Amino acid sequence: MSNTEKTQVKKIIEPRTLKGFRDFIPEAMIPREKLIERVTNVYRSYGFCPIDTPVLEYLEILMGKGSEETDKQLYRFKDSGGREVGMRFDLTVPFARFAAQHFAELGVPFKRYHLAKVWRGENTQAGRYREFMQCDFDTIGTTSVVSDIETAFVINDILEKVDLRTDDAFTKFKVHVNSRKILNGALEKLGLSEQATPVLRALDKLAKIGADAVVAEMAETAGATEEQARSILEIACAMGANVEILERLEAALQGSELGLQGVAELRQILDATREAGIPTERFLVDVSIARGLDYYTGTIFETFLDEIPQLGSVCSGGRYDNLAELYTKQKLPGIGASLGLDRLFAGLEELGMVEKKATTVDVFIPLFDAQLTNRYVALGRGLRQRGIGVEIYPEPKKLGQQLKYADKKGFKLALVLGSDEVARGVANLKDLRSGGQQEVALELEALVRAIYDALQA
Repeated sequence: MSNTEKTQVKKIIEPRTLKGFRDFIPEAMIPREKLIERVTNVYRSYGFCPIDTPVLEYLEILMGKGSEETDKQLYRFKDSGGREVGMRFDLTVPFARFAAQHFAELGVPFKRYHLAKVWRGENTQAGRYREFMQCDFDTIGTTSVVSDIETAFVINDILEKVDLRTDDAFTKFKVHVNSRKILNGALEKLGLSEQATPVLRALDKLAKIGADAVVAEMAETAGATEEQARSILEIACAMGANVEILERLEAALQGSELGLQGVAELRQILDATREAGIPTERFLVDVSIARGLDYYTGTIFETFLDEIPQLGSVCSGGRYDNLAELYTKQKLPGIGASLGLDRLFAGLEELGMVEKKATTVDVFIPLFDAQLTNRYVALGRGLRQRGIGVEIYPEPKKLGQQLKYADKKGFKLALVLGSDEVARGVANLKDLRSGGQQEVALELEALVRAIYDALQA
């Protein structure tokens, strides 16, 4: 081969994805979209409206709004115009900017939901990626505990909808609830208010590193004495029924107006969930959760699947009364939460709650006889117009090959007809799940009824 010929040989680029980033084949994407649809329907049922914001923000919008850790994980660079920009690490900070920029036209209270990808350059592990989807909902413009209660309801309703194999309510999850007011009230009594940020960041690691390591970190980063650190842990590790914990907290926080306000708000939230018929054991007072992000000021939530709590929280959030004040003098208190779609989906797969299929429709029509092609496509269109999704095979291969394709894709039914069936005015309706079949009159309304009956069987 000459040098000229060598230079003309194209180099094949290895097809690959970056660490922490993923492609989604139909088998993975179809159930994800189903989950997203269910979550969106819950948001809409409470009056939350959709918004969107840019992937890129000015760096000053993002820096220092989460924690030191999120600042380190931020994807940041200079754009072609020399501007310092960053890719959003969550949807809450961009929403605070959005609200400050548009509050005059939005009016308050304003309720939004936002489903979009975010980026963090963190270490990857099971259910944790560098590019991932968040599903946020927020209410801004009110400090009313009613919005805290509604947030609790939405979290509950979302998790009840996550079993993708069925429409039955999922019940094996717990929502841990706390208040930064309680924690800040405790710090106030201990003389550690000025060190609240490092103390609460250390406390948020309790489940991962244990009590002794938390005490050591509080001493190192906040200058807390061992006695002060142990006092915080004693409050944070309160065990028992919700009523008992709240009573102990009330006694321990006497003299702290802020702390007692937090206790009163938690009690009101729990009373409301009980009166609304949500099982009392589903919401647990957990004073140890602090939420690592610095902007939380009141009620906070973390949600865990009963069978795999080690997965971590799959839906978290809280009240952030001061966040929008970074961008406007207008007071815009807010509360909301975020469903970690990718982490939750990993958990659902582990629990066998994801139906694997690579098709978006239930009915398959094989191209059994090429001379009947127009008949097949007309039949498919007629069924679609009546609300039944249909895929028609594009080539006249052997029927066995076409049905093998249908089985692999996960179709539930196949509608088979050749020239003999057309002559007799019938079609064979095959149930690809059970292997059974029946002859149905080749008349559109009769086919529709038979297909609906077969799908419900």
